[in-house]
Amino acid sequence: MDLQITATDPSHPATLLDLPWDVPLERWPDKHLVALPRGISRHVVRFARAGDEVVAVKEVGEWAAVREYALLRDLDRLAVPAVDPLAVVTGRTGAQGEPLEPVLITRQLKGSLPYRSMFETTMRPDTIKRLLDALAVLLVRLHLSGFAWGDCSLSNTLFRRDAGAYAAYLVDAETGQIQPRLTDGQRGYDIEVAQVNIAGELMDLEAGGSLHPAVDPVAFGLAIVERYGELWHELTRTSVYPRDKRHYIDRRIRRLNDLGFDVAEMQIQRSPDGDKVAFLPKVVDAGHHQRQLLRLTGLDAEENQARSLLNDLETWMAGQEDYAPGDPLGARPEVLAHRWVRDVFRPAVRAVPLELRGGIDTAQLYHELLEHRLLLSERAHSDVGMDATAADYVTQVLPTRPDPSAVVTAGPEEAAPAH
Repeated sequence: MDLQITATDPSHPATLLDLPWDVPLERWPDKHLVALPRGISRHVVRFARAGDEVVAVKEVGEWAAVREYALLRDLDRLAVPAVDPLAVVTGRTGAQGEPLEPVLITRQLKGSLPYRSMFETTMRPDTIKRLLDALAVLLVRLHLSGFAWGDCSLSNTLFRRDAGAYAAYLVDAETGQIQPRLTDGQRGYDIEVAQVNIAGELMDLEAGGSLHPAVDPVAFGLAIVERYGELWHELTRTSVYPRDKRHYIDRRIRRLNDLGFDVAEMQIQRSPDGDKVAFLPKVVDAGHHQRQLLRLTGLDAEENQARSLLNDLETWMAGQEDYAPGDPLGARPEVLAHRWVRDVFRPAVRAVPLELRGGIDTAQLYHELLEHRLLLSERAHSDVGMDATAADYVTQVLPTRPDPSAVVTAGPEEAAPAH
């Protein structure tokens, strides 16, 4: 059988032909290899240079290679975070004509690391928690897409940190299967496997002295089950909001925030019955919201203030007709953010007279207006809008708010007793 390369891109076979397919992968010359950290695998895996790209090459049986290649292509079409499949190479033979195992080729995920490389320096418990949260997000997204993983583990995942956000990517789909809809039993099996695998992998790190002493492997294995359940419930329950009850969307976002997740993307579908909202969660690191708000709007705020403002910006953008994530014809987030500052943020802040603010900075003021709007909307069972909110805030809240610039001096009766 002749060498055959099945590729997703017509340009790849030409660059892949330069690799030494007549040599077993474990004996490939160094000139073809790239020194990058590799995770634990049942198969021989190497990173190699093909043209201008770095690719991961895995030796595996032909049936498994073709099947995994197809699954990864399906996941790519479903926009699920996973490594990008490039090609399958079959018909390999050695120098003496002996048959060699086929290979699956995927694109190296830039900036990503296997979990063992991340634990080379002792990782703080909070950071480990965020990584497991990112894995819970990945598992939920896979299940929502109808993909049953079958072997969810840290070893089968790559992690990437991008501007304060943590993301997990599936790197091994060998045991997976895609169906129109997963049963509760299929999801439960994946969760159980994840719990056992993660606890075992953390125990392995503990035995090697690479795990923080405050981390209990069994407890962290149980934690991902809990995080998955909370996130699955919040993302899958169907809600259709009347168009005059935008505060329901705000309340839903806050519930995700309370679970420790942020909204990476929001989709609002218009229908005669109301607005149906879908959320895409993400896991973020400290300071992420400050940096993102500053980049998008130029507003400098504290972390919690920035989170509140970004939630409002995301809700507002999702309702704009020219907002289409991933569509090159849609307005870019930076353009919409500038419009939000001009048409939403500034008018709301200016509705509160400068002399009545008592030294409140604009980011805190807008955050308080958002909090007050939610309160008024909950009472009215309808979104009251920012104009009515600002007017009520000026007349009802500011007069009762302590002046932060005031200096309180204790009277004689309040003075501390002399010793």
